[in-house]
Amino acid sequence: MDLGLKDKVIIVTGGAKGIGEGITEVLSQEEAIPVIIGRNEADNKTTLSKINGRGFQVVAELTQPEECRKAVDLVLKEFSRIDGLVNNAGVNDGVGLENGSYESFISSLHKNLVHYYLMAQHTLPSLIKSKGAIVNIGSKTAETGQGNTSAYAASNGGRNALTREWAVELLKYGIRVNAVIVAECYTPLYERWIQTLPDPDDALTRINKKIPLGNRMTTKEEIANMVAFLLSERSSHTTGQLVYVDGGYVHLDRALT
Repeated sequence: MDLGLKDKVIIVTGGAKGIGEGITEVLSQEEAIPVIIGRNEADNKTTLSKINGRGFQVVAELTQPEECRKAVDLVLKEFSRIDGLVNNAGVNDGVGLENGSYESFISSLHKNLVHYYLMAQHTLPSLIKSKGAIVNIGSKTAETGQGNTSAYAASNGGRNALTREWAVELLKYGIRVNAVIVAECYTPLYERWIQTLPDPDDALTRINKKIPLGNRMTTKEEIANMVAFLLSERSSHTTGQLVYVDGGYVHLDRALT
């Protein structure tokens, strides 16, 4: 299906690795112009090289508010337009309640939530002109909990709430705002976490068995396909939705697994 994204300038925060890389690749396949915003220039350029350089990259540390504005300004300087925003960058950093602290909690909110707001705010004037779309990437942790990750769960609850709030606020501009919620997707960060467990292979087997559809993890391409759809006019009457691309992990009966 042609999603009509050809030559659309779409920002993907954290677009060089994991789910972000998958989104960048799918957008490139749709002939959009993905703009990777990430802290590591080498990673950004490596991903661009995989898509034959059809895109752009900006080095920015999004936990620093001024870097968010600078990143958007650089994109506008290069293209004079922005047609879509994918808020994706973040990390499940394990800031819990019992062993956490105020400082680590606030730091995690900056890693995982604050820049979602700032990137949306700074891109908004351009999105109003283009009648673009916003897609926020979220996590099951907002709904299911996980244990020892209070800050990340809170951030994802915030992402969900902002998705609905922005969908309401931006109706008057025709800007659609949706979220794609991820449960179990095998990314480099996920692998790093699995390797910290006493028996990684056994843990992975047990997790896969709990995913109803196919007893396997969601691929980054499957998440990226939904993101591309939500950015496109093919989803022209869809806004304010939290779309779970998770093989039924969150909502289907546990008796199935």
